[in-house]
Amino acid sequence: MGLKFLDRCRAGQLLAQQLSHLRKFEQGIILALPRGGVPVGYEIAYVLNWPLDVWLVRKLGVPGQPELAMGAIALPQARVLNKGLIAKLEVSEAQVEAVVQAELQELHRRNQRYRQEKPLPVVEGKLVILVDDGLATGATMQAAISALRPYHPSSITIAVPVAAPSSLKQLEPQVNDIVCPLTPKFMGSISQWYAHFEPVADEEVVALLTQAQSLQVKR
Repeated sequence: MGLKFLDRCRAGQLLAQQLSHLRKFEQGIILALPRGGVPVGYEIAYVLNWPLDVWLVRKLGVPGQPELAMGAIALPQARVLNKGLIAKLEVSEAQVEAVVQAELQELHRRNQRYRQEKPLPVVEGKLVILVDDGLATGATMQAAISALRPYHPSSITIAVPVAAPSSLKQLEPQVNDIVCPLTPKFMGSISQWYAHFEPVADEEVVALLTQAQSLQVKR
């Protein structure tokens, strides 16, 4: 199995090429799922000359197996749970709620760190591209869509470099378009589809958001 992407920036550049036809539309915004989606989203925002912001979402990891998603939450108040998995693993309501509260704390911390708790970006009537560095279960993207819908964007496009086909199939009826160049039959972890998949630090997220805002001012 060969690696497809060098890093998140290169993956974002490929997605930007596939989305370049949208450059003619001015009413658009890139919403990246932090942290890993931000370097990908920055490359798309640069090519389209659209604003870049974050859409705050957190995976809900199974107690003792934090990498296994039993759901996700998104600000301001979206929650998606995999009830079948929760029942199968016998995760109690109290355990679920404990994970939810912990992740809510982290969401609010990120809202302060990345956005200084500014109001949510205006998306009503706009073309929205939701970006992440990959989709395994799709739980975080599902939560992002659920949180976004009440704000009435004119359309929602998912843009990810790599995703499990089953996750895309679940999400497809809920959005207007999906751009995903790599859909491996056996997904595994997102990291295996990158040569370099280092953690993205808060400082990098803030720097990219600031840089994107500066480009908008200059252009």
